[in-house]
Formats: sequence, C-alpha cells, structure tokens
Amino acid sequence: MSRPRRDASWARFIVLTGLSGSGKSQAIRALEDLGYYCVDNLPVSLLPVMAELAERQIEHQRVAVVMDIREPRFVSHFPRVYRKLRTNRHLTQRLIFLEAGHAELVRRFSETRRPHPLAADRPITEGLAEERASLRPIRAMADKVIDTSKLNVHELRQRLRELVSGRKQASRLVLTILSFGFQHGPPAEADLMFDVRFLKNPHWVPTLRPLTGKDPAVAAYLRRQPTARTAIKKLASMLKWLVPLFVQEGKSYLTVAIGCTGGRHRSVYVAEALKRELSDLKGLAIKLSHRDLVKAR
Repeated sequence: MSRPRRDASWARFIVLTGLSGSGKSQAIRALEDLGYYCVDNLPVSLLPVMAELAERQIEHQRVAVVMDIREPRFVSHFPRVYRKLRTNRHLTQRLIFLEAGHAELVRRFSETRRPHPLAADRPITEGLAEERASLRPIRAMADKVIDTSKLNVHELRQRLRELVSGRKQASRLVLTILSFGFQHGPPAEADLMFDVRFLKNPHWVPTLRPLTGKDPAVAAYLRRQPTARTAIKKLASMLKWLVPLFVQEGKSYLTVAIGCTGGRHRSVYVAEALKRELSDLKGLAIKLSHRDLVKAR
C-alpha cells in the first residue's frame, strides 16, 4: 500500500469509519474544527456525490464523512463504491478507521447506555464481536488505523491534527486576561478568577480617581505598593505553571479574570502587568480585555 502524501493537503476528502464506540463522533468534530465540511452517517449511495462536491470544490474545499454499520448496506456496498472512488486521480481521498479494544468498547457502551446497532436484543459483547468481524475487509482498506483505547478526546484531536497536517503540532490556546469590576457582576466566561481588592484603591486619591489603571500615574501609585508587586509576581508564577498544562490538555480557550471594585484601576493595572509577565509563554495567543474600563463610576 502506498503511503499518503505528507503535506498540508493530505486529503481533500476523508472517509471516517470504524467500530461503534471507537470515537467517530469526537473525531468528526475535530475534523470540522480543522476546516472540513463534515457529514455524519452518510449513506453509501451518496458517497460519490460528496466526493464530486469535494473534487469540484463546490461550496467546500475539504470534506469529511462518517460511514459505518448503522447503515444496513454499509458492509456489503462500501468496499466496491470506495474502490471505484479511489480511481479518481484528481481527488486526494483517505480512509481512516477507528477501533478500540473489546473491554474498552464494552466499558464505553456501559457508561453511555446507548444501544449497539447490532445488539438491540442481545448482549453487547455479541454485537461488538460481529461488527469487528464484518468490518475486517474495510479495515484492511484503510490508509490509517487509529486505536483509541488509551486516547482521550484531546489526544484523539491532536492525533488527527498531526495526521491531516503531516507534522507534529502543538495545541494553540487563546488566553484572555480580563479585568472587571465586582460591582458590575463577575464575568460568566471566567475560567479562573482573582480578586485584587486587597490593594490600596487609587479611587480614593482625588487626582487619580478620573484616571484608569492604564495611566502612568495610577500605575506608579500601585507599583509603589510592595503587596502589588508581590501579588503580580505570584500570580504570574502560578499561571506560568498552569497555562502549559491547559495547552497540553488540548484546551482552546482560557479566560483569567482579574477583579476589583469598579474595574477601572487595580484590576486594569494587574491585568496589563500579567500580560507582560506572560508574554514569553509558548503555544498561546494572549488577548487583553478591560470589560468595565469605560463604565461610569
């Protein structure tokens, strides 16, 4: 079997199949995030139609479909239809087969309590055994077989990302540092929230009250406080430890919320300082947002 091309266009058309419970639903969502137009449970009769759309780049440049034993004719009709599809030299297509160990599949069906397509009125083990046996010829046709037994959803996503791109890629996380005022309510999108109301408040200094944490005079006032310097140092140290763990886990977005009373002085200054402290972290894009900066006091 010839090896697939290892470049950014590894496959314009992907057929994803495999054993029930092996993770096809998570895999198709990962491909959708990678820019594929995705269709689940496509009938075999429509496979040539979807391939033609991908070849002509009608509406969508890259297409991925899930096909499996949920369709009664899948086992008998798919091999012939897919072999014919492979004669098309103008369309790069690949077949990915997902599988998992028997015990792991039994555990997954037990946890989800979903019925197996071939075991509506018999033990799940019998349905799994029949499915594995009937799919062996299709498994043999696959360009890539992925065993998901020991993969969580994030690791499966990473495996597919590397497969499609042809190279090992690190997950990229968007880190948003958000300042806010508790008097306007905490932000619902916050993953981590820190309260900096223990710092001396510039609001009570008449010359600083109309300013914000972005103004040099307010920044100087807070910077002179040893507690502020220590707090920023400790927060930055903790986030430098935590954020790479979130990246490793495959998290796409992380919002760190910094709150003070009104969201105009202390939280703004600390958020600005944290962005500078974290600027050397790898594998993420840092966004800064001051939610309540322009709200009236």
